[in-house]
Amino acid sequence: MKNTIILLAFLMLAVTACAQNPNVQLVDAFPNLTFNKPLHMTNMGDNRNFVVQQDGKIILFQNDSNVTASKVFLNISNKISSSSGEEGLLGLAFHPNYSSNGYFYVNYTAPSPLRTVIARYKVSTSDPDKADSLSEYKILEINQPYTNHNGGTVMFGMDGYLYIGMGDGGSAGDPNNNAQNLQVLLGKMLRINVNDTTATRRYLIPPTNPFYNNPAAGKEEIYAWGLRNPWKFTQDPVTGLIYVGDVGQNLWEEIDILQNGKNYGWRVMEGFACYNPSTGCDTSGKTLPIKAYGHTSGSCSVTGGYVYRGSRRPELRGAYIYGDYCSGIIWMLRYNNGAVTSDSLLTQKNILLSSFGVDRNNELYFIQTSSAAKIYRFNRSPLAGIINNQNAEAENYSLGQNYPNPFNPATRIAFTVPQRSEVKLSIYDASGRNVRTLVNTFLQRGNYELEWNGTDDYNRQLSSGIYFYKMTSGDFSDTRKMILLK
Repeated sequence: MKNTIILLAFLMLAVTACAQNPNVQLVDAFPNLTFNKPLHMTNMGDNRNFVVQQDGKIILFQNDSNVTASKVFLNISNKISSSSGEEGLLGLAFHPNYSSNGYFYVNYTAPSPLRTVIARYKVSTSDPDKADSLSEYKILEINQPYTNHNGGTVMFGMDGYLYIGMGDGGSAGDPNNNAQNLQVLLGKMLRINVNDTTATRRYLIPPTNPFYNNPAAGKEEIYAWGLRNPWKFTQDPVTGLIYVGDVGQNLWEEIDILQNGKNYGWRVMEGFACYNPSTGCDTSGKTLPIKAYGHTSGSCSVTGGYVYRGSRRPELRGAYIYGDYCSGIIWMLRYNNGAVTSDSLLTQKNILLSSFGVDRNNELYFIQTSSAAKIYRFNRSPLAGIINNQNAEAENYSLGQNYPNPFNPATRIAFTVPQRSEVKLSIYDASGRNVRTLVNTFLQRGNYELEWNGTDDYNRQLSSGIYFYKMTSGDFSDTRKMILLK
């Protein structure tokens, strides 16, 4: 009966039909660039984007839609195995202190024997756009019995530890039952401390890992288990929740919220359903996904995404955006207080959706995989509220006084940009805390005007008081005061 109730609840969620949002579209983010089988895009806090290519290269370029050239940051194509479509250079994570130590970490599959390698590299001391290819420091190596289900994502969590997603080792149906075997690292989420070492180990175990100092119970690196292929996972910087897209077998794809010491069910379960055995499986001690969807309408493999925290589509802030590799369908769901409160189809793009990425402004990117792949982003929402009169004279930078002032519920801010440049316009409260970033992008020459409705970056209404807004662009900087009265 318990399984029946679980399955019925899942089916109600899976078959909810929601119309595609006609106002949300994907546009070519960098029209002058193409990539060779890109699998990930990230940043390290400045205006450069870094794209991981499966062929063993990391490509960097300026975060500018008019960029015409890119550079090879790192090339380890001589180290990778590429005998199947799931091998190669798969992941990249910059150390939280990259600006001072220059460290970054990669995940790749190596041959002879076939294995996952987690390695640290260092940026060149003479060129910030080039990595030192001879600086490899191998952190962890895990043998792979098959060529598929290698996982791929590496991520520094908000706790400062390195998270590593490991697939179950491959083939079909997890024939060695690796995901439930706590004495192997396959089919797990690993968490390690790469900031400290010993004479014999290149990392330490966080003391809050479930099997810390208890190797007889399970490998100490394990943070969670029962995963089939956690290809993409990310952490929401606001709530701290880690969302995992775990790729399914033949029927179901799932989204999980990662928790310390939890068993996510594979190979006993696939999504909410029994897998082995196919009926009557024991769900006790298993943590169920927050969402699962079936292989319908061409869907075949979940691509885990991000909680959106950008500015191009303010109406989507706080929603988890994810998609399907085969169909190019993109969904959004909201997860609050331990439950999915909304779940809907957002848009669809006729691409093989390999991954998502974010830039330093938390704008979301959608990554196609092919030999001449493109990277897409949302079209700008009318709710972004920026009006530009490019035909008007714009000779100097300027920031106007908001009007009305005092205001309730909204006010307008005008500013001028005399040439194409990167502009940032932010709101601060009386204590100097940044409460809202209205603009953080390249703008063309023109006179601009936008509306601010008295909310912070997460659409929460602010209280009455004195606020300041500051515009910066190159050497230009100006700050003005405004008053919100309610």
